[in-house]
Amino acid sequence: MLGRRDFLAALGSLTLPSVASAAPAPYVLRDIALEGKIGKRMTLLVPEHTRDKVPLLVALHGLGETGDQKLGARAWVDRYGLASSYARLLSPPLTRVFPKYDYWDNQRLAEINASLSKRPFRGLAIACPYTPNVSKAPSRQAALDEYADWIVGTVIPRARSEARILAGSAHVYLDGCSMGGYVGIEVFLRKPTHFGAWGTLQGALGDSRIQGYADELADVIERHGKRHIHVETSKGDVFRRLNEQFSKMLTRAGVAHDFVMPPGPHNQPFLQDSGTVEMLLWHDRLPRRA
Repeated sequence: MLGRRDFLAALGSLTLPSVASAAPAPYVLRDIALEGKIGKRMTLLVPEHTRDKVPLLVALHGLGETGDQKLGARAWVDRYGLASSYARLLSPPLTRVFPKYDYWDNQRLAEINASLSKRPFRGLAIACPYTPNVSKAPSRQAALDEYADWIVGTVIPRARSEARILAGSAHVYLDGCSMGGYVGIEVFLRKPTHFGAWGTLQGALGDSRIQGYADELADVIERHGKRHIHVETSKGDVFRRLNEQFSKMLTRAGVAHDFVMPPGPHNQPFLQDSGTVEMLLWHDRLPRRA
């Protein structure tokens, strides 16, 4: 486990330069109140380092932040290292945030830095909406239906109004961490025409569900065309076995996807150091059309 002193020290190292610094911030973070019953808030990362239009990534948080709308909307930024990982990708070479802990494979870190030296990180707009604990709803399926409608009917249009986002659903991506991986695939399968990519980061997908998810993803691709799929776990993830099995099921179902398993446990320091970097870089590397 990461000691409190190391954890707090590392958090301090993740902050951006002060206002007095000559370098402008590469993004702005907007806390946005939204209309809706199941969700009312999101945090939006808007790139300032480029004038180009960028894809939109919708990132769903985990179970620990479901008790409060503002806490949930800020989870990726305050707890999962989203903003700091974004800034690190813009200023390679990447180094370890927690050098004492095994959150990077040395070869993989070298590969990422070599890749970034040849092809810089382009950037994304990232919407982080509150994600509900649908298991507490009177009807889980009704709650997922309502949440999916809210994502495509409220979150995505508002993000488009706030940031320079590429046109078309092919440039809208969906990802989720832990419980957010489960909610995310449920949203994606309900609204497949609204997203060009889906991913999960240490997803709590459920043993009884993964075969059905693999089959449904195969059906989505057959009916609607190619979708980019990313499955990320870690060697110490409590959901590692589940995600490894899911990847194998996707392969058997003929669903092309990328699978990655860096070292590290199922915790926030892992996300802050390597997990979120891998997730952001994968989405950034997807093809773009003007």
